[in-house]
Amino acid sequence: MIDDSENNATNPRATDGIRSLADIAHERLSRRDLLRSGAGLTALGGLAACATPSASTMTTHRFTEIARGSDGTHHVPPEYEAQVLIRWGDPIFPDSPPFAPTSQSAAKQRRQFGYNNDFIGYWPLPSERGFDERALLCVNHEYTTTRLMFPGLASGNGPEITKDICETEIAAHGGSIIEVVRRGGAWAVRTDSRHNRRITADTPMEITGPAAGHPRLQTSADATGRRVLGTMNNCAGGITPWGTYLMSEENINGCFGGKLSDNHPEAANYKRMGIPGGWYGWWRHISRFDVGQEPNEANRFGWVVEVDILDPASTPRKRTALGRFKHEGCESAIAPDGRIVVYCGDDQRFEYAYKFVSTKAWRPEDRAWNMALLDEGTLHVARFDADGVVHWLPLIFGQGPLIPANGFNSQADVLIETRRAADLLGATPMDRPEDFEPNPKTGRAYLTLTNNSDRKADQVNAANPRANNRTGHIIEIIEPNGDFASTTSRWEVLVLCGDPVKDQTTWNPAISENGWFGSPDNVAVDPAGNLWIATDGNDDTGAADGLWSMGTDGGERGLSRAFFRAPAGAEVCGPRFSSDGTTLFIAVQHPGDTDGATFETPGTRWPDFNASAPPRPSVLAVRRKDGLPVSN
Repeated sequence: MIDDSENNATNPRATDGIRSLADIAHERLSRRDLLRSGAGLTALGGLAACATPSASTMTTHRFTEIARGSDGTHHVPPEYEAQVLIRWGDPIFPDSPPFAPTSQSAAKQRRQFGYNNDFIGYWPLPSERGFDERALLCVNHEYTTTRLMFPGLASGNGPEITKDICETEIAAHGGSIIEVVRRGGAWAVRTDSRHNRRITADTPMEITGPAAGHPRLQTSADATGRRVLGTMNNCAGGITPWGTYLMSEENINGCFGGKLSDNHPEAANYKRMGIPGGWYGWWRHISRFDVGQEPNEANRFGWVVEVDILDPASTPRKRTALGRFKHEGCESAIAPDGRIVVYCGDDQRFEYAYKFVSTKAWRPEDRAWNMALLDEGTLHVARFDADGVVHWLPLIFGQGPLIPANGFNSQADVLIETRRAADLLGATPMDRPEDFEPNPKTGRAYLTLTNNSDRKADQVNAANPRANNRTGHIIEIIEPNGDFASTTSRWEVLVLCGDPVKDQTTWNPAISENGWFGSPDNVAVDPAGNLWIATDGNDDTGAADGLWSMGTDGGERGLSRAFFRAPAGAEVCGPRFSSDGTTLFIAVQHPGDTDGATFETPGTRWPDFNASAPPRPSVLAVRRKDGLPVSN
């Protein structure tokens, strides 16, 4: 996630429906048993504290907790080892050119691993002689940090940014699909795999679903409104049960520049999305990124892209039925009746949480049938009530306020302007909804709210109970009888994050001085049901970002332990376990991006520590030295 200080709230409902903290506390406490008290539980913490532990207990993690701190390299517990698996610029094909940081080009980058790796998806492959394990890793490349990538630059959007730089950045966005193999404990990228693929902001794609072909998606380059070049700003994502890769388009506003007239039909729509953001200089050289020249191009981004990872020649598809907003996370679960449910967050202050429910059920033995499931279904947005109920409100044209009188003339309009439709339905504005991870074994889902320092004291609500929420929180959603497709669920605040001494928090009383963190972002669930939480902004608490494990039940509920620490300036993304649980893949993004850092003066030169090279975003493979499961 790019620095949110450049991505301020655009929701006009940020101050709607506010209620006093006393009212919230009264309603929440009136429906619940008296909660346990303990160290770090304040009056505010009490009203949103962890649920009373159940009889079941998750597996206790037995690693040596690492210390808080910050320096130029990464850290894991002494029982573990971390291998740098692949770095920005590394080859992914037999003919890939070597990484040459002072002579980069778009042509080279299309054959190399992209920049700022975020989401990691894991898909096991059949065993093959000579390898202990084979799999595909699907890795998003969220954005480019121009001043760290190229020498002699202080920003990414000034007139000194050349067309060659822009085209190289466009080639560094998107995603990489790579085959990885394990032999004797070590992992390696198989550059000769037929599955390997680079997807960029120039890769031809098809637009499908209810908005496909709509005039608002038509441009001078594509009069059909059904074909688009590329995907970009791909943050967290997902892997479907039928073996496809979901790429979430998040901060697409930053890729567009220029000026749209105030009376243009898309002016209000683009203002709601923060378009144009002008973070890059692309619009100066490439007309489709200039909203003044191509006013509909930005409507073709902000979607979820589905990629068939087993067919590298396939055309990726933008699934418009899942809505258009700043997608973060796109993990799926199977409802008891076989329908597919996809959870998504909209990563901006005062934005919303969503889930999509397919119309048709998946067929385990019919992959061709499953490939169209995400084109038909209902997108819902969450309203979190103070009584602990979350209502999933359907975004359907013609229902409630989603009518022509309010500017919606079709389902396509509802999906193109998903944020405005959710505004009118009265969804709950949240504190930056980021990753959204279902746990199929428990019927629960976990929503990370990274932070929101803009929330004022008179803007708190039950699901966002702190003003100046610098350190964020995590919400647990309990789906009735494990039915992820339900339109009514229960919810609890799992933890309010931050320093248990200085902040209003709800950690388990047994938490150590190293176990707490701020700004939760990406989430993974291990085989035992524990959460693994990566952070983006923990450096605001005085320590590096990293990865923590957390129990969700029994005496371990809300108990977090520090497992991984990133190098200075980096955020941790995409934690993902191998099938057997013995490897944890971690994406380290924008290392060295400290205050004032440039190509010449980065905060660290991790992972190579080469004085002539910049820091390189990388994917790590972390394993226990004894070969046991990571969460053992």
